[in-house]
Amino acid sequence: MRLLLTLLLLISNSVPAFARCEAGPIHERRFIEAGGIQQWLTIDGSNCANPVVLYVHGGPGNPLTPYGEGLFKAWRERYTVVLWDQRGSGMTYGANPPPEGTPLSIEQLRDDGLAVAQQVAQHLGQRKLILMGSSWGSVLAVHMAKARPEQFHAYVGVAQVVDGNENGVDAYRAVLALARQANDAEHLPRLEALGTPPWTNPRNFGIMRRAIRKYENLATDAPPKQWWQPEAIYATPKAMADYEAGEDYSFLQFVGLRGDGMQSKIDLYALGTDFKLPVYLVQGERDLLTSAAVTRRYFERIQAPRKELVLVPRAGHDPNQPLMDAQFNVLEQRVRPTL
Repeated sequence: MRLLLTLLLLISNSVPAFARCEAGPIHERRFIEAGGIQQWLTIDGSNCANPVVLYVHGGPGNPLTPYGEGLFKAWRERYTVVLWDQRGSGMTYGANPPPEGTPLSIEQLRDDGLAVAQQVAQHLGQRKLILMGSSWGSVLAVHMAKARPEQFHAYVGVAQVVDGNENGVDAYRAVLALARQANDAEHLPRLEALGTPPWTNPRNFGIMRRAIRKYENLATDAPPKQWWQPEAIYATPKAMADYEAGEDYSFLQFVGLRGDGMQSKIDLYALGTDFKLPVYLVQGERDLLTSAAVTRRYFERIQAPRKELVLVPRAGHDPNQPLMDAQFNVLEQRVRPTL
């Protein structure tokens, strides 16, 4: 009993109580206890009585917390924006470096996300949150929405990943066709050497991703450079090293050393396409990694109280101004009027 009390005291001292906020501006950077570890959050808004957006980052291993000021500043007058460094990522990785060989699973990260959502709702005095997820985060967010729809007003998916194999094959064929059309001396030989997914070499995904970025950049609007200036707290040598180490760790967990990582287990159809909350999918028309064709097939199968697919011209997979504006417009024109 004495040991248990000592452990509880240590935890309470290292992770301050998550006191309730009901009104007024909020600007927090802090750890909370979720899933048995310390997990990092940022919470920003002009009034914590506003609707709350929990934004689930992609990668995995690419938290948006360092870049929230650039990406979400315009949202904060109308919404409280919550960003979370997932297990194995960013500041959460730095506080809890996983022992070598420690796996990540979609189910574990889902449960972490639900614990985070519950605590954030209580802290901000909200009954429900708006759940948003981008790229890998869209997989995790769908798992969260399916498991606990009562925790969320709506789900907004951006660059929706649907099926690890289907998205991978579609992306490879699309970028290979573009490289052949351009007679791309740099990327074409590398792509042809890969062959069609699935792959067993973890480096292959990175080879394809670099080619995809090249062709998306040619067809989309570049994001403002100031978006990618990290907040000072994330620009320290330790924070930058933790971000990079978490990125490496999470990427290997995603692709697997033999093509057997979390990516190979993504199949949103297997979860069922019936949703008990509104679903809005925001999709860059020039997205090669998670194409509009794959997203549309999934969207057409979805049954939900309300649903909409928004296609965004001059946008690809990664954030740019048209893609961020489209997300904000969905919040303002579709989600907020129903709250």
